Amino acid sequence: MAESMAGLKRSHRCTEVSEAHIGSEVTVMGWVQKSRNKGGIIFVDLRDRSGILQLIFEESDCGTESFEKAEKLRSEFVIAVTGIVEKRSGAANENLKTGNIEVRAKSLRILSESEVPPFPIEENSKTKEELRLKYRFLDLRRPDIQRNLAVRSRVATLTRAFLAEEGFLEIETPTLIKSTPEGARDYLVPSRVHPGSFYALPQSPQLFKQLLMCSGYDRYFQLARCYRDEDLRADRQPEFTQIDMELSFVDVDDVLEVNERLLQKLFKDICGYELSLPIPRMTWKEAMERYGSDKPDLRFGMEIHNVSETVKDCEFVVFQSALANGGSVRGINAEGQGAMPRKKIDALVEYAKGFGAKGLAYLAIQPDGSFKSSFAKFMKEEELAALATAMDAKAGDLLLFAADKDKVVFDVLGNLRLELARQLDLLKKDDFKFLWVTEFPLLEYSEEEGRYMAMHHPFTMPMEEDWPLIDSNPGAVRAKAYDIVLNGVEMGGGSVRIHQSDIQSKMFEVLGFTPEKAQEQFGFLLNAFKYGVPPHAGLAYGMDRMVMLMVGADSIRDVIAFPKIKDASCLMTEAPAPVDEKQLKELGIAISETENQE
Repeated sequence: MAESMAGLKRSHRCTEVSEAHIGSEVTVMGWVQKSRNKGGIIFVDLRDRSGILQLIFEESDCGTESFEKAEKLRSEFVIAVTGIVEKRSGAANENLKTGNIEVRAKSLRILSESEVPPFPIEENSKTKEELRLKYRFLDLRRPDIQRNLAVRSRVATLTRAFLAEEGFLEIETPTLIKSTPEGARDYLVPSRVHPGSFYALPQSPQLFKQLLMCSGYDRYFQLARCYRDEDLRADRQPEFTQIDMELSFVDVDDVLEVNERLLQKLFKDICGYELSLPIPRMTWKEAMERYGSDKPDLRFGMEIHNVSETVKDCEFVVFQSALANGGSVRGINAEGQGAMPRKKIDALVEYAKGFGAKGLAYLAIQPDGSFKSSFAKFMKEEELAALATAMDAKAGDLLLFAADKDKVVFDVLGNLRLELARQLDLLKKDDFKFLWVTEFPLLEYSEEEGRYMAMHHPFTMPMEEDWPLIDSNPGAVRAKAYDIVLNGVEMGGGSVRIHQSDIQSKMFEVLGFTPEKAQEQFGFLLNAFKYGVPPHAGLAYGMDRMVMLMVGADSIRDVIAFPKIKDASCLMTEAPAPVDEKQLKELGIAISETENQE
C-alpha cells in the first residue's frame, strides 16, 4: 500500500551523494532499478534522473517493518529511504558515479507500487520502438533519454543567455495565423466564431519576424514551435522547435559571424568540442559538384570527379548517350576497395537504382595495376588508364561511375558515397565537421507546377550581380541564402531578405503571383514594406536536429519528449482521434468519406 512522504524531505538526488557524505545521514527518493535479496541483506539500486545509488537493507539497522517492506520491492516501485552513507563494502563499481559508496538504510517508505513494466528501463534499449513509444512515459525514464533531454534544456538555456548578451530580444509570435500555401502543407485549425474560416499553425515565424524588423526591434529571437504536414523521416517531425532569429542592418557575413560564435559556445559547453572559426564556406554549386549534395558530409573524402572530358571519345554507349543528352559522366573512388566481391558491387548497383540510376559502371584496379571492369571491352587500355588517372586512382582502388543528367548523377553518387561510408565505418559521431553552404539558386523549376518555385521562400534576396538575369535566365540567379551543415545534416538555414518593393514585386511575378494574389496572401507584409523597411536577414536552426547531432542519436525522436511516428500519430495518446458530433457541429464541419489514394 502506498505511503505518504509527510514529514520527509529529500536531501539529495542519487548522484549528489558522494564520498564527502560518508558518515552523514541522507534522505533519497526515486525508482527501484533492481533489488537483490542475498539472505539477510537486501541490495537495492535506486534510480532518479541523476543516476543510480546503491542501498543496503539489514534488519538490525532498519528494523523489522522496513526490512519486510524491502523484501517486497520490485522494479519501478517508488521509494523514500533515509540512511547513513558508507564506503562500499564490496568491490567498487567504476561504471557508476556513486560506485565507491552505498547508503545503509534506517527507514523505508514505499510511496508507490508498480506493475511489471512491459520492457526493462535500461540504456540503449533493444525493445521495439513502437512498444517504447506506446509507453513513452516509461521510456522517458531511461537514463540515456533523460540525458538527451537534459542536453536539450541546456542548449535552450545557453542559447537564450548568449543571444540576450548579443542584444537580441526574445519575442513570441502567434501560433494561430493565416494560411500561406507556399511550401509544405499547413495544419489547419477551424474557427468557431468565423464559420468556414481557418487558422493555420505556423511552418515558421518568417513573416512575423520580418514584421518585427519593420517595427524597429533590430534583433529578435525565439524558441519557436513550428508545424508542417509533411512525410516524416529520421530527422523530421510534424511539430518541431526552431531556434529562430532575425537581424536588421546586416548582410550575410554579419549573420554568419554571430552564429559561428553561438555554435562555438554551444559545442564547447555541451560537447567539450573546440570549434575553430571561421567555419569553412562552400557554394551550393561546388558542394553539388564535389559531393552530390547541398548538405555534404565532410567526415570523409570520396569526392565526385567529373570525367566527361576524359571519356568523351570512348565507344562505351552508356557514357556517350549521357553526354549526347546534355548530361555528364562522374565517379567516386572507393580507395582500397578494389577487391570488393561482385555480389557487394551488385548490391551497390541496386542501391544506386533507388536514386534514379539506370546502372553503375565500375572499374577495379588490381594489385598489379591491371583493370577489372564492367565496361573494359568498350574501351582501350590507354583510355582505362586515363580514366584511372583522372580519378586519382591507384592499385587496389574501386571506381564507380554514373552517367545521366547532372541532377540524377549528383543524387546517385551523393547517396552512394554515404552508403559506402556507412559500410566502411567512416562516420564517427563525435567528429564534428561544420560547413556553410552559400549562394543557393534563388529558384528551382517545378515540373509538377509548370513554373519556377522559390528554393527557400519568396522573400529571399537575390545576389545583386545576378538580378539582371531574372527574365532571361531565372534559373541562373543565385540567392543570398545560406545553410549551416554538420556531418551531412542541414542543421539550420536562412537568408538575407528582400527589402525593396520593386524586387519583391518582380519576385512575385516570376513565381506566378498576380499582384492581387500577392496582396491577398501577403498583404499585411507588403503594407508594412510601404513604411520604411531596414535591410534585414535571419536564420533558424532545427533545435531537435542540433541536439540529435550533439548527443549522437540516430533519430530526433530520441531528443523529443513526446514524438510522433512516421504517420504523424502518437502511439501513447492515440492522437489524432475522431471528435464527437457536437464539436463538429459547433464548428460547422461535416466529415465526408474519401477514397484512400494509393
